[in-house]
Order: sequence, then C-alpha cells, then structure tokens
Amino acid sequence: MNLDRFFLVFAGIVVLISALLTWAASGWWLLLTILIGVHLIQSAFTGFCPLAMVLKSLGMKPGEIFH
Repeated sequence: MNLDRFFLVFAGIVVLISALLTWAASGWWLLLTILIGVHLIQSAFTGFCPLAMVLKSLGMKPGEIFH
C-alpha cells in the first residue's frame, strides 16, 4: 500500500468513527468530520499533509499525490 492509499483509508476511517461518535455520544464530534474535510481540501490544493510527512519518514513508499 502506498502513501496515497493509506492516507485515503485513514481519512475514511476517521470520518466513519466521527459519524459513529456523533450518533452515539454528542453532536460535537461533527467538528472532527469537518476538520478532516477541510484538511482533505487543503491537501488537494497544496500537497501539504503532516500525516504524509510522518509516513514518509517511517519509510512508506510515496504515491502520485504526496511525493
């Protein structure tokens, strides 16, 4: 699995967890979903992603998006 695919899987998992916590615990968990959405848009335009930087330093092979 390359960096791009891992990033998308990670974002999807966080969004699903946030939706589950919103349903089960509190509506405030929607803020996490909003944060992930804003970060996805920002990283699409800038190519900057702290998670990608950490994963690259751990040796994960880059994909097409995050070089």
